[in-house]
Amino acid sequence: MILRDPVHGLMAFDGADDSLISSLLRTREVQRLRRVRQLGFTSFAFPGAEHSRFAHAVGAAYVMVRLQQRIRARETDLPPDARMDHQAAHDALSAALLHDLGHGPFSHLFEDAMPGARHHETWTAELISDSGTEVHQALERSSRGRAERVVDLLAGRAPLGYLSRAVSGVLDVDRADYLLRDSHMTGVRYGLYDLDWLLQAFSFGNIDGEWVLAVEGRKGLPPVEAFFLGRNFMYQQVYHHKTTRAAEVLIRALFRRVTHMVRDGRPPEATPPAMRLAARGDTVSVGAYLDLDDAVMLNAFAAWSRAADSALSELARRAQNRGLPKTIALPRDQKHLWSKALHAAQSAVGVDSTTLSTDPPLGVELDVATDVPFVEPEGRSPEGLWVLLRDLPARRLGGESFLLGELRNKEIARPRLIFPGEWREPVARAVRQVFA
Repeated sequence: MILRDPVHGLMAFDGADDSLISSLLRTREVQRLRRVRQLGFTSFAFPGAEHSRFAHAVGAAYVMVRLQQRIRARETDLPPDARMDHQAAHDALSAALLHDLGHGPFSHLFEDAMPGARHHETWTAELISDSGTEVHQALERSSRGRAERVVDLLAGRAPLGYLSRAVSGVLDVDRADYLLRDSHMTGVRYGLYDLDWLLQAFSFGNIDGEWVLAVEGRKGLPPVEAFFLGRNFMYQQVYHHKTTRAAEVLIRALFRRVTHMVRDGRPPEATPPAMRLAARGDTVSVGAYLDLDDAVMLNAFAAWSRAADSALSELARRAQNRGLPKTIALPRDQKHLWSKALHAAQSAVGVDSTTLSTDPPLGVELDVATDVPFVEPEGRSPEGLWVLLRDLPARRLGGESFLLGELRNKEIARPRLIFPGEWREPVARAVRQVFA
């Protein structure tokens, strides 16, 4: 099977890989990812960001194919019991394709905004483990016990730790694809890095008895540094963009209102069954969850925009027509004043956090977007990334790279107030007084 992709060019899955990938792509659960946008409402700021979780899943699987080619090229460095056999390779390829299977509508936004929603990782494991799903059956047809092994891989419990970390780690096939894909589809250049040289830089090292994929020599540092710097810039410029964060606050307010009405015994028309169950704190079945996607939610928004409940209809219309709240950035280095600024702004417009589920439907919120660009554990555990230098013990990546040493384990916060646009003047005056 050969697929043409705007990021990777021709993506070839040959031989047994072709049969495995084809069988998984035909399943209902994987096809549903076509109807879940990769970046939620980021298209409000970057019009091209309409790509799906499906495209990213296939891209991550292709990066895994390329990584496995590099692993096989260096497998003579490994003892026989640490080498990747056919079964382990296909388990990892399956995990790469299926790692995002449990994402809800609008990707991360749904689980963040819907009270009581389970994390997508939990849903991914359940969809793969449930014997009634098509994806479980396809995995078991390809190899008995594969579904359980894929769940273990995604949870970091695989016998070959380097394969688990390649699926979900500080530098994995997931991030390797989405940085390039999201950069391309948003039209920015922040997340671009040299994937070819990055893969070529990998070799094997032994850390306290466990074999790990490591960067071979200082010549491999530039593409790795570019990867983490690109990730940092993408969070700064795209993932935490003020328009995206404002849209997320709006959707959270909308979902809060729906939850309030469901719990009050008057669920809005067109509310999906899974949302009603989650709002009431009831168990959401696999079937009900699979019926959720972006199209279902957008249809619900349309119905809610005509609702008799004024708060619900206003929020739904804003979500449909990009009627987003406004934002004011707060100084990063004055954290002790953030809450004071929030309370001053709320007082200036006569609302507080207790009114948000009733009237007005939107208040003033303190939004703090955080990220740690480069996470590195302490000590000599196999976790994290290592650099192999000739005639020397393996060194932590952050100790060998000046740039990553500066970023290591440092949280970057981007605080802002988010509020309806008609309150800009009183909110701005209140903030100026706090930080004067």
